[in-house]
Amino acid sequence: MLAPTDTPAVARNAAPYLHGPETDALTGALAAGQYGHNTETESFEQELAEYLGVADVVTVHRGTAALHMALMAVGIGRGDEVVVPSQTFCATIHAIRAAGGVPRFADIDPATQCVTPETVEAAITANTRAVLPVFYGGRAVDLTELRLGDREIAVVEDAAHAFGSRHRDGRRVGATGQLTCFSFGPIKNITCLEGGAIVARNRREAERLRTMRTLGIRVNQLTRIRTTDYRVDGHGLPYHLSAVHAAVGRVQLAHFDHVVGLRTALWRSYARALAALGEVKLIDVDIDNTVPFNVVVLVDDRDQVFARMKAAGIGVGVHYPPNHTQPAFERWHRRLPATERTAPQLLSLPFHPAMTDADVATVVEALAAALAPAAT
Repeated sequence: MLAPTDTPAVARNAAPYLHGPETDALTGALAAGQYGHNTETESFEQELAEYLGVADVVTVHRGTAALHMALMAVGIGRGDEVVVPSQTFCATIHAIRAAGGVPRFADIDPATQCVTPETVEAAITANTRAVLPVFYGGRAVDLTELRLGDREIAVVEDAAHAFGSRHRDGRRVGATGQLTCFSFGPIKNITCLEGGAIVARNRREAERLRTMRTLGIRVNQLTRIRTTDYRVDGHGLPYHLSAVHAAVGRVQLAHFDHVVGLRTALWRSYARALAALGEVKLIDVDIDNTVPFNVVVLVDDRDQVFARMKAAGIGVGVHYPPNHTQPAFERWHRRLPATERTAPQLLSLPFHPAMTDADVATVVEALAAALAPAAT
């Protein structure tokens, strides 16, 4: 079910999707009276690990926090270069800066809006200490051919869009041995209202991340309140995931297969409908392996089409204005031909699991009208 609203489905670019039991889960977590990290959070971590097929998952309060901690865990510090696409939400770049690093922007494949081994290789310099691929739209990015580990370059995967997706070899995103970060924000594939998670490369790294997310205190909150003392073992931040948020996440994870079916079917419905519009190019998410986060197309005269769609009551959006042209990051600007060519064409169509095939038809009809010469 869509989160309660009187807004038509096609008027919302994205929206939370609730299954119903979240309300009882929230009530139970509130009644327990312990809103910080507790057994609810630990149970959610165990269930995430089982779903992904990994040894351990460390939850945090936001996806940006996951990226920040992961970059610190691999040793990114003052002045270290992190190769990253400009085509991502600005939070990715802010995480690099928060760790002390600097972005080294890489170009993308215009068909996928993702980096490739070739575009990453072209961006690497002697100062590169990490690569941060973004799994745009939920599509997994494979950089194994670059053998970055052999070159002492860490990989931190921004899989904010990609919970549930797989690589082409069948392994789930997060289960490939890389350091992988997820977001569980309001409109992600699963939501904790706000939340995130990190899949560490080994148990030692996972324990370091657990200590870091609780202000450098190794023992968890439940253990700490039973003693008269605690020890701060190192640098830390208040990045833990609360029990209230974890309770919602557990319900979402239990019903996730249903959401996978809805999102996949909706994306395929869009693909069929958009095929009739020859002037529109659909960004490829590798749907056979991906739980799609959004539906993005490339169109000419994007800003005019955007305005006409909005006027027609259609909730279009843009994911994303490129970061290498943003004032906050302009000192690291470099030419990115594919990014710069496609950025003015990007248009995100309404996409959330409460939509129907009839809603898709409405959106595509409105898009056709907005593209028609008579509309100019």
